[in-house]
Amino acid sequence: MKKFEDIGLLAARILLPILFIVSGWGKITGYDGTAHYMQAMGVPAFILPLVILLELGGGLAILFGFLTRFTALFTAVFTLLTAFLFHSNFAEGVNSIMFMKNLSIAGGLLLLGISGPGAYSIDRLLGKKW
Repeated sequence: MKKFEDIGLLAARILLPILFIVSGWGKITGYDGTAHYMQAMGVPAFILPLVILLELGGGLAILFGFLTRFTALFTAVFTLLTAFLFHSNFAEGVNSIMFMKNLSIAGGLLLLGISGPGAYSIDRLLGKKW
């Protein structure tokens, strides 16, 4: 199995950030609506540019394996925060599934943060182990 490890890590780095990249782009194209939604949920809209940077920029960083461990761990924390801030009202049916989805994604990001990006990454090309 060890010989498939780098291919598996590459597959994880391709699959995990898809949601973040698409969501970050959606926040750019629907900026005003996202800002209003955040405010309605009690989250200040002035942090929206940081959220976009994390989702789109962080998603692309994970995809290409750049600063992978740091970005994956930071994104895992962000994903857990969004679970509790936006999906903890279990009286609304879909929220329990969205909450568990976020927990699962955070778990995958934690694994990636611990294991690193694998051989097929910018981090490996640059000789970074962190």
